[in-house]
Amino acid sequence: MKTGKIVLRNLGRDNPVFAQILGICSTLAVTNVLKNTAVMCLGLIFTLALSNVTVSAMRRLIPGRVRMMVEVLVIASYVIVVDIALRAFVPDIARQLGPYVGLIITNCIVMGRAEAFALTNPPGAALADGVSSGVGYSYVLLVIAFFRELLGSGTIWGVRVLGDGWVNWSIMVTAPGAFFMLAVFIWIVKGVWLDSAPADAGKAGAR
Repeated sequence: MKTGKIVLRNLGRDNPVFAQILGICSTLAVTNVLKNTAVMCLGLIFTLALSNVTVSAMRRLIPGRVRMMVEVLVIASYVIVVDIALRAFVPDIARQLGPYVGLIITNCIVMGRAEAFALTNPPGAALADGVSSGVGYSYVLLVIAFFRELLGSGTIWGVRVLGDGWVNWSIMVTAPGAFFMLAVFIWIVKGVWLDSAPADAGKAGAR
């Protein structure tokens, strides 16, 4: 599969969040503050891209019976690097994220791409898949975090943007608010964007 098709697929029709409904735990955990969400997304892109490349490079050496254990070990190694870097360079954000950085290890997007793509494709394609899957995951979470922080706290990136007359929507900083925003996002994307694609694809195939 060509790199361009891999990237477009993961950013659009096969997006891991709104198409495959993966990584929902992150939506609940970190999207109430935009800054924390951005840091978490960067950590996941780093982990996803490099774990994909590593698993792909080792794919012919990994025995089938222990492949998932090897994948978890590879992913955990990169997550440890992310955790150490956050504690060293942005300790305040690291404390706010708490255990959620470590939970990247169990993020079904990371394991899913290693298992479904990296094990059967060369490193270059695996890198493109990892980066695009991570970016596809990230832009969904960043959009959700933007509106959750804005409506729930009246701020963007910690800076007050709504006036003193604004009444914060307390539900937006709780788990139900995350579910609500994710549902609205999926409804908009699937109802407005993706629903028109199959007809176009069918017409193209018929030519």
